[in-house]
Amino acid sequence: MLIELLNILDLSLPELGYVALCVLLGAIIKGYSGFGASIFWMVSVSLALPPIQVVPMVLMFEVISSFYLLPGIWKDIQWKSISNLMIGTCIGTPVGIYALTSLSNGTIRLALAAVVLTTAMLLLRGFTLEKVPNKPATVGVGMLAGVLNGSMSIGGPPVVLFYFSAPIGIAVSRASIIAYFFGLDAVGTAMLSSQGLINEAVFWRTLLPVSYIQLTLPTTMIVEIVVVAA
Repeated sequence: MLIELLNILDLSLPELGYVALCVLLGAIIKGYSGFGASIFWMVSVSLALPPIQVVPMVLMFEVISSFYLLPGIWKDIQWKSISNLMIGTCIGTPVGIYALTSLSNGTIRLALAAVVLTTAMLLLRGFTLEKVPNKPATVGVGMLAGVLNGSMSIGGPPVVLFYFSAPIGIAVSRASIIAYFFGLDAVGTAMLSSQGLINEAVFWRTLLPVSYIQLTLPTTMIVEIVVVAA
């Protein structure tokens, strides 16, 4: 039974355990802060699997985790900015997917490291905006997020900088980020699926770790994480 399962997943037992642990830690990060999980999942899981296989897994992880958090933050979501971001997302995501299927694993990993480092430096420097960006600028941020999401499943950095540097409040920023991630990654998942990049192995690699966490992580812990985050 176990051997058949591992054959379906095309993973060894240590690899499956490692992916499940990464999913658990990323879920805690997502529940507490509302963002950061994609970068953690992409960087950590890519150490064991090729990026072209990890990207669709991370997008599906994000869709599931964002959906779980939506009820608690619904009232604080800024829908106008999300609609503008999504316009850009639908334009940028196909470009990112093209890059994912065209570039080598090494190139994708180097680009991933560059994006993570640049984002960390901007956050540490306290990057801020004096006013909320207009519609064209917001669409542009959505396009950049779509490119990064389609190619490396890390569309979060430009959007996190966009919301937390704008003068709209932390609660609204966090809620809007979570809601946008749900839309961003749902679009990305659908487009990757249409390109045949989500096969049976990738699907089950995503579903099994999530199911394992839901069965093993105490419900009280999940509730506590979401309450603290809210």
